Amino acid sequence: MLKNLDPLLNADILHALRSMGHGDELVICDANFPANSVARSSVLGKLLRLDGVSSPRAIRAVLSVMPLDTFIDQPASRMEVVGEPHTMPAVQHEAQAEVNAAEGRDVPFASIERFAFYERARKAYCVIATGDERGYGCFVFTKGVLLAPDVPRS
Repeated sequence: MLKNLDPLLNADILHALRSMGHGDELVICDANFPANSVARSSVLGKLLRLDGVSSPRAIRAVLSVMPLDTFIDQPASRMEVVGEPHTMPAVQHEAQAEVNAAEGRDVPFASIERFAFYERARKAYCVIATGDERGYGCFVFTKGVLLAPDVPRS
């Protein structure tokens, strides 16, 4: 165990998050998403897993250590419900609450059509599959920066 670190964040996920740079994207998806085949096309090239965890809970863990990009208008996106682009299922409302809590501000989700979401996910740095059995528990997050305070150099 490590202090002040969400216990869901295993070594593989921590390594991926630390390896990502500003502007890189991460996908958190539900159990219905074609995660393995999509992840093979990602930068990391392999699937990361958080089985038995909901998508919102995985988001809480990831965003406990990863800042969202503040230089773009939409650093968080969700997969649209097919045929109902403005509908947000419960899993997406729960995820929205986690994002807002992690950032300490409202960060509304952009919506992405299902097949456009798949294409974007293939270009992401990595894909984290959850055990969430609810549909549309699929999200993209853009990594931001943490700027160190000015420190005098000796």
